[in-house]
Amino acid sequence: MPPVVLALRRLPQPRLTGLGAGLFASAVMLTLGFLDRLLLDGSPVVYGLLFLPVSALTALWVRAADLVTAPIGVPIAFAVGVVPIAGGTGGFGGQAMAIVTALAVHAGWLYGGTLVAGLIASVRKVREMGRRQHLVRTAGSTAQATGSSAGASAVAGEAPGAGGRGPTSGGRTPRRRPVA
Repeated sequence: MPPVVLALRRLPQPRLTGLGAGLFASAVMLTLGFLDRLLLDGSPVVYGLLFLPVSALTALWVRAADLVTAPIGVPIAFAVGVVPIAGGTGGFGGQAMAIVTALAVHAGWLYGGTLVAGLIASVRKVREMGRRQHLVRTAGSTAQATGSSAGASAVAGEAPGAGGRGPTSGGRTPRRRPVA
């Protein structure tokens, strides 16, 4: 294997929840915003360039069940991190206007990072769907190869094709428990 692939495999593979991914991205972007303000006097280009890998990492580290949250959380993280570099003066109103202006002026970076997160999340979702489909096909062919004619419906004593309901399951319908 190429050394780049081996190096990428050594990286940590955390699986963050949707909320965890949003908090991760927000905390990292806020930290990067403060460092940018401290070291580079709030350079928006550096901040935007650093936003792109944070967006990619967020989309890579979110759980498969929460993939939809990655392209939602990274723009919020961008807005949180832009607060230190916005530079507003004059109280709350001046600071709010500086943040809105910074978001409008640097919308290209915002859209770019969101696009990166969306593309990575979409590719991961398509791969996950393909993997599940392959497992279903493999399980179906394994069940046919072992001679199980009932297949997946022979679970827990159900009649084949009945799914646990209807006249083939003894004519009984399951009872519902009262809601307390």
